[in-house]
Amino acid sequence: MALTKPEVARCSICQDAGYLRASVPIGHPSFGRLFACDCKKLELERRRSLELQELSNLDAFASSTFEDFDQSVPGSTQAFQAANAFASDPTGWLFLYGPCGIGKTHLAVAIAKRLVASGTTVYFAVVPDLLDHLRATFDPSSGVAYDHRFTAIRNAPLLVLDDLGTENTTPWAREKLFQIINHRYNEQLPTVLTSNQDHKRIEERILSRIMDQRLTTFVDIDAEDFRRPFGPRKLRTPKR
Repeated sequence: MALTKPEVARCSICQDAGYLRASVPIGHPSFGRLFACDCKKLELERRRSLELQELSNLDAFASSTFEDFDQSVPGSTQAFQAANAFASDPTGWLFLYGPCGIGKTHLAVAIAKRLVASGTTVYFAVVPDLLDHLRATFDPSSGVAYDHRFTAIRNAPLLVLDDLGTENTTPWAREKLFQIINHRYNEQLPTVLTSNQDHKRIEERILSRIMDQRLTTFVDIDAEDFRRPFGPRKLRTPKR
């Protein structure tokens, strides 16, 4: 009868246990405690990345790339250049502001896609959807703990928030959104935001941090709505 060759542990540190006990004497605060091995930390990071990738649903924006962006739309050049520069060097914050239909979401998604392609973990969400993703964890059947998802979102290597100011402004929603923004502001984590809302629709604490010019590149896009080529600003009074 042939003997089965024992499997070799993938991790030489913990022997695939995933956790280690601290080598400390009795009486030490860490005596008997288990600590995650580096291999376990990497596994958790991969899971977190996959979870955020699934929540982001970037596949729904098939044509939202830099290559597909129409730079011929008057007023869009500065936004394109700022987004392209941020995607090449994602440091600080980028805030794309302006009316509907001028390509803010397109550029935000293009940034996210380029960073994903380079191996960066990205979380993209329309702000109301972000809050829904957090609320969903209150359902016991969701299989995801609130603390886990909240931590993953606020610490995402790149966070892209679309349509800021359109969220339902309940006290809970305002506080959760502020906690995320404030944490990323304090840690100076790369963040992209878009909005078409009057600044009065954005909570003052959040707006103050977003508009900090030491951290944020603010682009006020003065362009026409490409979805409405014959919209009100394009119409001319007919001759009589």
